[in-house]
Amino acid sequence: MSDHGKIEFVPLQEEDIVLLTTIMTRSFDEDARIHLGEGHRDGPAGYDNGEFLMRYGVLASNDSFTILMHGEAIGVAIVWIQDEGNYYLESLFIDSSIQNMGIGTRIWRMIESKYPDAKMWKTATPGTSKRNHHFYIDKCGFKLINILNPGDIEQETYELEKKMM
Repeated sequence: MSDHGKIEFVPLQEEDIVLLTTIMTRSFDEDARIHLGEGHRDGPAGYDNGEFLMRYGVLASNDSFTILMHGEAIGVAIVWIQDEGNYYLESLFIDSSIQNMGIGTRIWRMIESKYPDAKMWKTATPGTSKRNHHFYIDKCGFKLINILNPGDIEQETYELEKKMM
């Protein structure tokens, strides 16, 4: 994996929502296009108008970070600390223009090192997002534990977890 430059996390701020929503929309819509075809748009409620990032990144008591590379915003990580040793990755995305370059894996490793007391990580991703499955399972070491609404293209969700050593 090549070094794509300095990556850092800074607290997500309300003034960053417009820029980050643009990045989030581009990232999620590209994933929908790849897996569902041209013209498809898809993401969690409010992903394309700032409501998601305000609700889960600014207003909630989560650890929410703007991810910077070379000092420029490239994505977001939102982590919920559920209870002692149990963490939930609510959202992790980077701009679609820099995906598939090892940057996401590097960011995940940084998240893991930021929470050395984690015993268990959990996350969920749409059933249609095959690149996400590959990323979380093959690159990050998560295991598939459950499929919600199997076969429903709009509602199928993969629940994943990673037990830390």
